[in-house]
Amino acid sequence: MPKISFFEEGLSYKLKDKTLVRKWLTNTIIAEGFKLSELNYIFCSDEYLLQINQQYLDHDTYTDIITFDNSEEEGLIVGDIFISVERIKENAGKYAVTETHEMHRVMVHGALHLLGYKDKSAADKKKMTLKEDHYLGERGF
Repeated sequence: MPKISFFEEGLSYKLKDKTLVRKWLTNTIIAEGFKLSELNYIFCSDEYLLQINQQYLDHDTYTDIITFDNSEEEGLIVGDIFISVERIKENAGKYAVTETHEMHRVMVHGALHLLGYKDKSAADKKKMTLKEDHYLGERGF
């Protein structure tokens, strides 16, 4: 049974409209031609995500999201997505959007990474941003 789960690590965060968010993310994955097996979103603090960044990626910087692709089968999504709630709040203010909008943008961003989208080059980043905007539009943003 495919599932999307939400967890908190080191802080208290309650995602609103979990059922709608699960459906939206599942539909995004299906629309991209993939199947969902298991996807975990872990909401955490800046410090928790910094430790993951240092330990697993050798980066000593704060970030809003880290995505781990755990799939072993082509076309099947299995992953863990860690999101800093503190970064989301700060970036929402910086980009003049609601915290909910920014959280959903980052959530779909992580899912898009699992679907094969990259964001290191300017061209790849533009392509990913267009996809984010497309799926945010389907969510009502």
